[in-house]
Amino acid sequence: MSQATDAATLEKILAGAADAARPAAEATPAERAGWLTAVADALDAAADELVPLARAETHLPESPRLAGELKRTTFQLRLFAEVLADGEYLGATVDHADPDWPMGPRPDIRRVKTAIGPVLVFAAGNFPFAFSVAGGDTASALAAGCPVVLKAHPGHPELSAQTGSIVREALIKAGAPAALFNVIFGQDEGVTALKDPRIAAASFTGSIPGGRALFDIAAARPRPIPFYGELGSVNPVVVTEAAVAARGEAVAKGYAASFTLGAGQFCTKPGLLFLPEDHGLTDALRAALDGAPAQPMLNDRIASGFSSRLSELQEVPGVEVVSSSPSSAPAFTPTLLATTGKQFLEGGATVHEECFGPASLIVTYADQAELLRLLEVIEPGLTATIHGEESDVDWLRPVLPSLARMAGRLLWNDWPTGVTVSWAQQHGGPYPATTAPTTTSVGTAAIERFLRPIAWQGFPDALLPEPLQEANPWQLPRRTDGSR
Repeated sequence: MSQATDAATLEKILAGAADAARPAAEATPAERAGWLTAVADALDAAADELVPLARAETHLPESPRLAGELKRTTFQLRLFAEVLADGEYLGATVDHADPDWPMGPRPDIRRVKTAIGPVLVFAAGNFPFAFSVAGGDTASALAAGCPVVLKAHPGHPELSAQTGSIVREALIKAGAPAALFNVIFGQDEGVTALKDPRIAAASFTGSIPGGRALFDIAAARPRPIPFYGELGSVNPVVVTEAAVAARGEAVAKGYAASFTLGAGQFCTKPGLLFLPEDHGLTDALRAALDGAPAQPMLNDRIASGFSSRLSELQEVPGVEVVSSSPSSAPAFTPTLLATTGKQFLEGGATVHEECFGPASLIVTYADQAELLRLLEVIEPGLTATIHGEESDVDWLRPVLPSLARMAGRLLWNDWPTGVTVSWAQQHGGPYPATTAPTTTSVGTAAIERFLRPIAWQGFPDALLPEPLQEANPWQLPRRTDGSR
């Protein structure tokens, strides 16, 4: 167990991050891409060391889960290197002086995005690689040219320390500023860092209570800072009558596999399944879960929380157990519950909110009107899914606005637990899914969280940053006088 970072070391790390901010921001995209690639190479080379360490601390299986997650981590580092090479992320825009501009004579104005400054990243517990020390928040912040202070998750401290050492060494060898990246430990130390005026932005992946508390601290600072928190999500799935008739058994199997994946410890786990009344899938659902093994939770705290939350759900009037097997902490078998639309509306927050772990709730609806009423009471989340047929187009069209209102990613005939890292990915949503619904924490657009725009008006070419100079020395894609 790594000890909390002492006050003197924390001060040194924060001061170093502040000192590294300028050289990091001024580094060329090619230089930063080299830093990211070096980190990816170093992590790949250390896989045989890191994966078993992650297994020991998180109870997650080495293969395919942890080995695959490490590959995802290094992939997204290299993908952000591609973002830097592409250059569009800077949003470089040039408006030349125009004496005939309809608003009156226009001065020469040039706009570009630059690094926001040192970023504090709170690592997640359920993804010890991809959302932790060298995860997406770290990758996108470094790509933006921001120093990173990484607050390690207490669920995998030794892995965090070792991964942090590898990342830091790789960055220094690649020519990055020595204080560009550091790991700190301790809850109080994380709060201290969040309050420090040298931190310019923060990100978090975790629970609603923890994330909201940190968000409030960030907002209450004398100079508030952006706080990008990814919190909770129920991820509803709507299944139509036509889909049940056409492939009900396949839907049942896919749903069971999705909500039990990783012991239900994914932020995208489908926690609510809306089925038409008289769906006839109960036996298929039970069969899909029959013999499912008990899976250990990430740690005792999460196991205790899940056990308590599941008990609350089972005590709600009208909630029945469809499938369950005897189990107890720290390992649980899946539990499938069911209720009617009327009882769901009457059940309040207990049935409407996330249950983090291998449990999910079926809610039956009588018709489209009732389904719309049910969707209106659900808290916004990361995803919303439809399983339907082409014949459902007219029936589903009025349903889509309710789903789009509540989620950052809509899925058609798929399952939300697959979150690829790509250019078009969106992993966010209205609160409480996130504290910043206009952003994403997965995909190339994640870099935008750690950039801020600056407009340069009337400057001589020699004093402009290179992305805005007339000769466009970085050969960036730019909008010039309104044209791309």
